[in-house]
Amino acid sequence: MMDQVLDEEVDLHNSEEESFFQDIDMLQKHGINVADIKKLKTVGICTIRGIQMSTRKTLCNIKGISEAKVDKIKEAVSKIIEPGFLTALEYGEKRKNVFHISTGSQELDKLLGGGVESMAITEAFGEFRTGKTQMAHTFCVTAQLATPKGYAGGKVILIDTENTFRPERLRDIAERFNVDPDAVLDNVLYARAYTSEHQMELLDYVAGKFHEEGGQFKLLIIDSIMALFRVDFTGRGELADRQQKLAQMLSRLQKISEEYNVAIFITNQMTADPGAAMSFQADPKKPIGGHILAHASTTRISLRKGRGEIRIAKIYDSPDLPENETSFAITGGGVADAKE
Repeated sequence: MMDQVLDEEVDLHNSEEESFFQDIDMLQKHGINVADIKKLKTVGICTIRGIQMSTRKTLCNIKGISEAKVDKIKEAVSKIIEPGFLTALEYGEKRKNVFHISTGSQELDKLLGGGVESMAITEAFGEFRTGKTQMAHTFCVTAQLATPKGYAGGKVILIDTENTFRPERLRDIAERFNVDPDAVLDNVLYARAYTSEHQMELLDYVAGKFHEEGGQFKLLIIDSIMALFRVDFTGRGELADRQQKLAQMLSRLQKISEEYNVAIFITNQMTADPGAAMSFQADPKKPIGGHILAHASTTRISLRKGRGEIRIAKIYDSPDLPENETSFAITGGGVADAKE
């Protein structure tokens, strides 16, 4: 009897996943040919919602897709998806698909309302050695662990921009949680990004992978989001160009998180604020990326050093979490609760 119930639950979960990802191949029934569908897939647009999230201009820029074809594709999409409004009650039902991934510290989870949320971008920023990369390493393991609240665990993709990822760290963290280190490492897809353009191209691959293995991947980590933009765009003269490219990338991340119901965790660096000295701020440092990054991140956490291995995390900005702070520890087994 119990097995039957479990099977029914699995079927229900699978049908929910399927309704979440409406495959782009459905367009064939609406007169769009296979060759055009293939062209869309090459740029990482693999779901009906993915087309809905793309502008006509973006679609026209795809090689071999004319304006007339774009109109036809958009028309087909509007027949499949209702482009209209939902009531708040209906949207609330949809939000029930959201899950949280534990940070490894109960106190930090409490601060974040359960952990890092899916369908959202969580940004952690802080100075050197405040635990950003250690958090990223810990998430690679905790994202794979099932929780009593119904989160089943899943795979992780990590994009490393500063060559700070160390697989051996994952082994130590896996041992702390009593899980097989080889299995853990096998479920983390790693890519090293060398330029901001390469970083953007990798997102096409990520979207394709999330689609190919629907529902398998639960987390995308970028450590760190701004490092390559800082290198590729220098000086005030290139700032507008940098911010525009950054905005496109963050918009893509936000869409990926909603389209595939995954959590996105990004780390960011700090910079001295030249204007802060004039306003007598207590802390003249701020996260880089300006307003564009500030508005794109759903929840922002600032990290600072405490005594020894202790770090302090503070909610810097969030749509639904109160401004609060807590301490956690960086241990051999990753992020954990601070022992008093």
